[in-house]
Amino acid sequence: MVSEIEYDPGELVKIYSQSETKKIEKKWMSIFCKNKQGFNTKQFKWHIFSGDGYPSIEAEEAQKKYDSKKEIEYIVMGNTGELAIHLNKKPQNYNHKDCYVFPVNMAWTMAFTHEEGWLGPYFAYHPDYKSLNIENEKKIEKERQKEEAKKKGWL
Repeated sequence: MVSEIEYDPGELVKIYSQSETKKIEKKWMSIFCKNKQGFNTKQFKWHIFSGDGYPSIEAEEAQKKYDSKKEIEYIVMGNTGELAIHLNKKPQNYNHKDCYVFPVNMAWTMAFTHEEGWLGPYFAYHPDYKSLNIENEKKIEKERQKEEAKKKGWL
């Protein structure tokens, strides 16, 4: 999966172990798939969105929302929970399917599907998005200040 996701101009920060990936998957499922009964999330987690089991934005609108998001770090998780990677830039190659991209604190998630054009992609917010987004905005501002300090030779 790592080779299938273009993460330039960023860097691959970490490849999570299978046990770490399972913990990430479990946390993601506890947020976005709480009411998974009847949605066949074992096959594809994104069924929770296509079946209206969790509120989401779909298709072009979802892609626009994803494109507008800027975070400091991202996690990309495969559908089967076999692998997750940590990136310092948002993946820009949209040929990856059946994977989920989200900030480390899971304030939102983007689900890319193999059914794109018919079902998906899907963009969804965490129930506590507002406070998590404030946290993310603070990280972005701190990073901006750090970059400014570097330019001035302070760091």
